[in-house]
Amino acid sequence: MNEPEVIRAIFGNPAVAPVTIAVIGLSADPGKPSHYVPAYMQQHGYRILPVNPSVETVLGEKSYSTLTDLPLKPDIVNVFRLPRYIPAIVNEMLQLGLQNLWVQSGIINLEAAARAEAGGINVVMDRCIMVEHRRLVH
Repeated sequence: MNEPEVIRAIFGNPAVAPVTIAVIGLSADPGKPSHYVPAYMQQHGYRILPVNPSVETVLGEKSYSTLTDLPLKPDIVNVFRLPRYIPAIVNEMLQLGLQNLWVQSGIINLEAAARAEAGGINVVMDRCIMVEHRRLVH
């Protein structure tokens, strides 16, 4: 978990090939990290797929209720939910064959991370995707 080479690989290169990020818990409130962090990633060439059943559209994209409802498989699943929700997210990722789980700063569920890694999912946990992106590209 959190290996530097995994972090670099997860980001891919959106200038070369589109990289999609499903953001679970994306907020419509621009003042919340769960809005401005995905907005930053969108501004840097990543396609954002909102996953939030209480929002219709956000960042110019239709919002979906679950990962299963998405029209395509995202390259990264970025999570802004409480630790107790991570196991169900991992279960859904395993069912769908998704490869990269990124759990935001302050959110830790080590059991879910271990289960994800045992299932072949790359895991970054308790790290901000925006902070790590800035560190790697600047």
